[in-house]
Amino acid sequence: MKNVIETLAARGFIDQMTSYELKQHVLQPIRVYVGFDPTADSLHLGNLVGIMGLAWFQKFGHTAVPLLGGATGLIGDPSGKSLERPLLDEKTLVYNVDKLETFFQTILPQCKVVNNQQWIGQFSLIDFLRDVGKHFRIGPMLAKESVRARVQSEEGMSFTEFTYQTLQGYDFYYLNKHQGVTLQMGGSDQWGNITAGIELNRKLGGTPIYGLTFPLLTRSDGKKFGKSEEGAIWLSKEKLSPYQLYQYLFRVPDADVIRLLKMLTFLDLAEIAEIEKQMHTPNSAQKRLAEEVVRFVHGEEGVQSAIQETNAIKPGSDTELSADVLKNLPHTTLARGDVVGQKFSDLVTHLGMTPSKSEAARLIKNGGAYLNNARINDVAFIIAETDLIDDTYLLLSTGKKNKNLIKIV
Repeated sequence: MKNVIETLAARGFIDQMTSYELKQHVLQPIRVYVGFDPTADSLHLGNLVGIMGLAWFQKFGHTAVPLLGGATGLIGDPSGKSLERPLLDEKTLVYNVDKLETFFQTILPQCKVVNNQQWIGQFSLIDFLRDVGKHFRIGPMLAKESVRARVQSEEGMSFTEFTYQTLQGYDFYYLNKHQGVTLQMGGSDQWGNITAGIELNRKLGGTPIYGLTFPLLTRSDGKKFGKSEEGAIWLSKEKLSPYQLYQYLFRVPDADVIRLLKMLTFLDLAEIAEIEKQMHTPNSAQKRLAEEVVRFVHGEEGVQSAIQETNAIKPGSDTELSADVLKNLPHTTLARGDVVGQKFSDLVTHLGMTPSKSEAARLIKNGGAYLNNARINDVAFIIAETDLIDDTYLLLSTGKKNKNLIKIV
């Protein structure tokens, strides 16, 4: 397809557009922006849809403009939130912005990163109210879904949060006037903020601008995609290793994996259709999803390390285990005396890997217990010093998927 809008629509990427004229508008190179609040020093997997949207526009010859909310992050976007965000201090926000700017320069090398602190930070309160605030009407602001839901809740909404849409609206106007940006993209919860910017731009006599929203990533069971029991699935390898990202994607339910292949990878739709036909092979589609996403976020080196570590800790694997292979994997820390000399069945029960010692014994008898990828057959097996990998690690498995890497201190 020659049109980026048609390509995104075919992949289920588009929720709403402010005008169908956008299909014609993108036939010439344009500048497109997506806003990212620096609430942490890393983005998470849910943000990847917006990043992929910018990447697709780059592939079609357009300029991607990630906007970092150095100013708006001091307030926090209320969209999709049931409670007001905790306010960040300015020092933390500056640090987060710097980290995210480095991330974007790595993942989208040709993009133009901007920070709205550069223009919003120049306003005094009076100037902003006179020059910008007077163009917003309370009625439409109250009618926005993100505002209405919060106003009617027990928590309510502060005046600070209520004014957020005026700041984001001004961002769009400013970027259009000073940097030629003509399209803003965002999640479906950003529709009100995007249209606020388009309306402000119209009132101030700006050139035509457009908005596009994409669906928020949710799983088929209704839960938020990109979250786990341990917390957010971060895109920074300092906060989450390529192996952990790979494993999260590898465990995506069958009901979600094809949709995610369309939205989070650059694979051709015909190839995705072939992958779907082969899903009778367990986790085959998930494996491809994990490989493609990790490759985009962490590069080929990240993919290879994730695959190596995945294969290494597979029960029954003949991969030689070493401290070097295991050092980047998530682990549980235990004292040597809590491991060496303990029965295997007692240890896995203590770690919650089996509900009881009797269940652990049953698992051993049925061939489902492994130590360092080797099957344990003796119910009375006691862990010795010689079982430790490089005198540091121990890999326990109860079943194929329930693993626990122990690091000895």
